[in-house]
Amino acid sequence: MTDPIEPSTSSSDPNPNPNPNPIPTTLLHPRREPFEHGLLPIQKLICTDPVQALTLLKQKFASSSTHRVDSAALAEALQISSDHARLVLDTLASVLHSESDPLVNARPESVDSVGADLRDLILFLYIQSYKRLLPRSHKDSASVADVWPSTSAFDGYLSALSPLQLVRCNTRRFMPSQADEEAHQLSYLQKHLANILSLLSEPVEGEGEESLVLTMEGFEHLGFLIQFGDKGSEGVPLSQAASFFANSDPDMPAAPVPASQVHDWLLHNIASSLEHVTEKISAKENGPPSGSDQDVAMAEASPSSAKASPSERSPCFIEGVSKSSYVKQASDLKNSSVKVINCHDSVIYILAPLRYATIYGCSDATIVLGAVGKAVRVEHCERVHVIIAAKRVCIANCRECVFFLAVNQRPLIVGDNHKLQVAPYNTYYSQLEEHMTEVGIEATINRWDETLALGLIDPHDSLSHPAGVSDAQTESSTCLDPDQFTNFLIPNWFEGESTGSTKDNPFPLPDAYLTSQQRNQKNLGEIKQILREAPLEENRKRELSCALHVYFKDWLYASGNIRQLYCLQGD
Repeated sequence: MTDPIEPSTSSSDPNPNPNPNPIPTTLLHPRREPFEHGLLPIQKLICTDPVQALTLLKQKFASSSTHRVDSAALAEALQISSDHARLVLDTLASVLHSESDPLVNARPESVDSVGADLRDLILFLYIQSYKRLLPRSHKDSASVADVWPSTSAFDGYLSALSPLQLVRCNTRRFMPSQADEEAHQLSYLQKHLANILSLLSEPVEGEGEESLVLTMEGFEHLGFLIQFGDKGSEGVPLSQAASFFANSDPDMPAAPVPASQVHDWLLHNIASSLEHVTEKISAKENGPPSGSDQDVAMAEASPSSAKASPSERSPCFIEGVSKSSYVKQASDLKNSSVKVINCHDSVIYILAPLRYATIYGCSDATIVLGAVGKAVRVEHCERVHVIIAAKRVCIANCRECVFFLAVNQRPLIVGDNHKLQVAPYNTYYSQLEEHMTEVGIEATINRWDETLALGLIDPHDSLSHPAGVSDAQTESSTCLDPDQFTNFLIPNWFEGESTGSTKDNPFPLPDAYLTSQQRNQKNLGEIKQILREAPLEENRKRELSCALHVYFKDWLYASGNIRQLYCLQGD
C-alpha cells in the first residue's frame, strides 16, 4: 500500500453517516506545531510505505504494558543512532498536544527512559512524509506538493542563491500565507486520514482486519494533528467535539466506535474547514492586498508592520521592520507564539514568555527572544545576531549569523548553512528568570556548543534542494572567539514598572568566555582610571573629552546604532 487510501465518499455526499449533533460554529483546524517544528530531515524516518512500516512498529511494541517506547528501543527499531533517537524524543516532546504526557514533563536525564507514547510516536513518524507548501508562483505546485521524493524546476537555480536572495525572489506576494498553509495541511490530512485512522484503530476480536474500531483514548491521540476552535490547546476537547464520545463518563468510558464512522465524521469536518479556508483565500486574492501580503519596500517598512493575530491559535507576526528598533513585552502579546518575518537592519526585542518562535528571512539585524519553552526555528537569515533563551532551537539555511544561546537541548543545524557561529548567552532583562520558570527552561543546563548537524537537503522543503546533492551533511557551526564575546545590554524602557528580580545573566559562562569578559572589564576600568588621572590642564581635558565624543559619534553612525538612540528617545 504505497499510495494513501483514498476516501470512498464522494463530494456530493461527504457524510453518509451525518453527525446528529454537529458543531457548525466550531471549525476543525490542523495543529501547526507538528508541521512547523516537528519535521526532521533524517532519511530513515521517511517511509515510502508508512502504513506497512508503522504497522510493523505498532505490532512490535503493542505488547508493552505501558505502550511507551524508550530511546534504546526506538534506535533499534528504526536502525538509527542513539543521538537521532534522542532527537526524535526531544522533538516529539516539543510538539505534543498533551501537557500532561510524561515525556513533556520528564527531566532531561530521564527522557531516554521515559520514552514516547506509541500512538503519538506513530503519528509523529507518519507526518515525516509531509512536504511543505511551495510558493504560489510555482506552475505545478499541486502535483509536487505531496510527493516524496520530488524534484523542482527551481532546484538548480535556487541552489546558487543565498538564503535571503531565495526569500526575496519569492517575495511575500508569492510566499504561502497562514491560510495557504492551513489549506495545505488540511488537504494532507484529508488525503492520509484513512491510513492514520487504521494505525490508531484495533480490529474487533474474531472479525478480522476489516472491522476496525477506535477507542476514545485512541481518538484523543488525534489531538496531535487536529483541534477544534481557535484557542489552541485550550480549545474544545476532541472527544467532546464528537457526538459518539461526547458526555461519556470518565469512570465508564464510551464503547469503541467503528473507524469508518470516525473517518466519515472527520472527512465531513475537514471538508467544511477546507471550504471555509478556501473562501478566505479567494476573498483575499480577489480583494485589495492586505499589509501582510504586499511586498513592502524595505525603506518604507516600519514597526507598524507588526500585527497581532485575530485568534490565540495564530501566532503574533512582527513583519517588515526596517532600520528601526522594536520592542514587545509580555503585556503586549496575547499569543503564545511569535513569527519575526522579513525584518532588516533593525534591533528587535521580544521580552516575553513564549511557547514557539520563528525567525524567517531577516538580515543585518539583532533579534532578542525572551524565554521560549517549546521550540525556536531560525530560517533563511543572513548576518543576523540572535540571542535566545529556549528549550531547543533549529537553524536552517542561514549564512554569517551569530547565535548567543541558552538552550537545554542540543542546537539542531539543517539545510544549506555557511559561516555560522555559536556563543553562550550574553544578556538579561529584569523578568527573564520569571519567564524561564513559567515556560520550563533550566538555567543550570546550557548545551549551546553541542550542535547537531543533519542533512544538507531538507526532504520536507522543495525549495532547499541543491541539485545533485544526496546525503551530504550540512556545514556545522564554529564557536565564537572568546576575545570577541561581549555582553549585550537591553535598555530598560519601563523603569519603575518592572517587578522582575533578574540582575545578571542567569546562565553561567564557560571559563574562557568568563576570563575574556573579566579581562575586558579590567581593561576598561584601567582606561577610565588613566583618563581620570591624566595630568592635563582643564582646557586639554575638554579637548580630550570632545575628541572621545566625536569618535563615539562617528562609531554610532558607522555602525547604525544611532538609530537605537533615536528610537529610545522617541519611546
